[in-house]
Amino acid sequence: MEKKKRKPFAIEGQRVAPGESKTLSLKFSESYLGSPVTIPIHVHRARKPGPRILLTGCVHGDELNGMGIIRELLYDCPPKLTCGSLVCVPVVNVYGLEHHMRYLPDRRDLNRDFPGSPTGSLSSRLAHVIFDKVVKQCDMLIDFHSAAVRRTNYPNVRADLSRPETRALARAFGCELVVNGKGPVGSLRRATLAAGIPSIILEAGEVWKIEPGVVNVGVRGVMNVLKSLNMVRGTVTPPRYQTRISRTSWTRAERGGTLSFNVNPGDLIEKGQLLATNYNIFGDERRQMVAPVDGIILGMTTMPVVKPGDAIFHIAHLSRSTLHRIRKKTEAGSNQDLYKQIQSDLATNVH
Repeated sequence: MEKKKRKPFAIEGQRVAPGESKTLSLKFSESYLGSPVTIPIHVHRARKPGPRILLTGCVHGDELNGMGIIRELLYDCPPKLTCGSLVCVPVVNVYGLEHHMRYLPDRRDLNRDFPGSPTGSLSSRLAHVIFDKVVKQCDMLIDFHSAAVRRTNYPNVRADLSRPETRALARAFGCELVVNGKGPVGSLRRATLAAGIPSIILEAGEVWKIEPGVVNVGVRGVMNVLKSLNMVRGTVTPPRYQTRISRTSWTRAERGGTLSFNVNPGDLIEKGQLLATNYNIFGDERRQMVAPVDGIILGMTTMPVVKPGDAIFHIAHLSRSTLHRIRKKTEAGSNQDLYKQIQSDLATNVH
């Protein structure tokens, strides 16, 4: 929370006064020609003090949904803050975005290098600049991610639910699925939480796309957080249901071939249910893939051709009673349109 003696928000001498909205530039490197390489940061402050919420996208440079969510928030439906500040970094990994790739030019994963080092690799230096100059000035972090290449994720929040402040943030966001976990060592959310700043990520959609359903989920989630903190006026929009996921697993191909899918991202499944059928290139059936547990399709491949060992379905495990409770909620008809849109969007590459 902002306090009377708190330092004004400033980046490299660029100050943002109460009531101002301003776009700043943060230098983190130089080009081969010696020109500065900068990260654009937009700060939206209310006149009254309050929490500073940090939104980050494109930590992996090919995951564009986060950029789309932040753009929608800033320009299409900007929140009218009654207090506090919204600090937006739509593109953290500028190099990755420019080259349509997950990593930096040094082939390092930025999301394994936080909090970084001022004397380390290019990736480590970028992590340090973001963490030292931006993250440390904020009170909460919402980081937007998508699935890895050739996969898609049904929207889910991931958070360390052993921490009360993070648990409250995850619940307030209002996603159906909340996956419990600390996050990988070196990830932005894990390093942020270690610094005492509650942090969550939204995992949704796939790379190289800005998907309307995912953008809507992200915008609604941020607005829910702002409303729950009394930073904007309005009523929180609840999901159809919300459940905690403590265990997930991947179902993998046993034979090479071409898959015909029987389920979509977000589908509820029961143990023994047919998920996909593997055929050879002439259409002869080779193997059926069935659900090993009760659960929900958290993510899946978008590639119809597979080899033995390829990951096909990422399943969030559910108890039978939880599965039945969720099924009743989803059949009740509340808030259905958004979720139908999401499943339609995410299934565009699935036959």
